Amino acid sequence: MTTVTDIELIPVLDLSDLTAGDPDAIAALGHQLRRALEDVGFFFITNHGVPWDLVQQVYDHAQILHQQPPERFENCLMDRDHGGYLGYAGGTSYASDIAGKVRTPNLNAAFFVHRGGYRLGNHWPDLPDFKPVVESYIDSVTELSRRLLPVLAVSLDLPPNYFDPHFDVPSCSLRLSHYPVVDYGEHDWGLAPHTDSTIITLLPENDVPGLEIRPAGHDWVVPPQLPGSFLINSGDMLKRWTNGRFRSTAHRARNGAKVDRYAIPFFFGARDDALIEALPTCISHKNLARHEPITYGDYQRWFLNRNYSNATGEGAGEKAP
Repeated sequence: MTTVTDIELIPVLDLSDLTAGDPDAIAALGHQLRRALEDVGFFFITNHGVPWDLVQQVYDHAQILHQQPPERFENCLMDRDHGGYLGYAGGTSYASDIAGKVRTPNLNAAFFVHRGGYRLGNHWPDLPDFKPVVESYIDSVTELSRRLLPVLAVSLDLPPNYFDPHFDVPSCSLRLSHYPVVDYGEHDWGLAPHTDSTIITLLPENDVPGLEIRPAGHDWVVPPQLPGSFLINSGDMLKRWTNGRFRSTAHRARNGAKVDRYAIPFFFGARDDALIEALPTCISHKNLARHEPITYGDYQRWFLNRNYSNATGEGAGEKAP
């Protein structure tokens, strides 16, 4: 069962006061963020400062890119160390236990652009204006993500600058995804049920639906449309950092429309060598740390190799480290 939810389920954070430098904005937004990530795992942001014409340009370039024949990308394929093109059905959601017992390749193609972290760089397609537009967008959403860090810290009863040393060189990835019109079999997905591996994911509003989420206490729901907004979810590494206090909520994608669907999720994470261990405000003698410490990069390498071993050339153990 999938239902379309109303706007009341997913909190909406208005960043107007944060952008204006209101000193009380961080505390107020921190309270809202805590509720969003403890209860739902998803929230919208509005008045975020990212130019919407830039968002639209990235959508347009994603469409142009994926309209090219696959052989156009032979020199810019994704590999272990570089971002690039991942062909149709090139990945399978092995890293998430919730993907189901029958695992089939995800019916999408994608182009990954990485910045920071352990990756060495990117393979770029030879398309007019693609690289400068994409890099400008990454600059913009990275800055937006950084502005949310004090809010995140305050939501966890930490000093506003607590996370700064962990994100001075953040690990970021932009995925330009293409979900064509297909006939799905029983076990087929555009993107199978999963949770994200990173700290947060920023997904700009999409004219073509396809995303479904499963907040605690609910069956699968379709998030409402909120023009000009970003829908943000927390990922596995933030759940692990908060010792399970913040959720990493399941979501999935299927293109049920009669037109091709494009999505441009941006994944924001900590520096490669940041040690992810239970935060001091998330443990007590009654709530001990649930996981061994791990560096952010080690977890990402496991996740990437687990889902995309055909591209990276390396396998990974079944269980997360």
